[in-house]
Amino acid sequence: MFESVTTMALTSALDALSLRQRAIANNIANVNTPGFQAQRVSFEDVLARSVANGDGVVKASMDRSLEPTRLNGSNVNLDTETLSNIDTVLRYQFAARAVEGTFSSVRTAMRTT
Repeated sequence: MFESVTTMALTSALDALSLRQRAIANNIANVNTPGFQAQRVSFEDVLARSVANGDGVVKASMDRSLEPTRLNGSNVNLDTETLSNIDTVLRYQFAARAVEGTFSSVRTAMRTT
């Protein structure tokens, strides 16, 4: 139960989304740092392939953003970071609730036996 593809995929997603939140926070903290290059965390495509192969365990990858640079050499776009943060928080909450639901079902099953 605890090592099902679903549980492993949700755990991988939570880890990757947490990394994405840290990258976004770092990007926002450096919005005015000359020459700073924003980072992007990706994992969704790899996770989908992993789940399709019956595994669900993946590591997120962090790459530099391809956003155009501003005059100071930084490529952090505060609008992009804000929207990405909102999207990431919602995805994290959804995945956390899915994990919680799995464990809630196990607790219920343990009480009824």
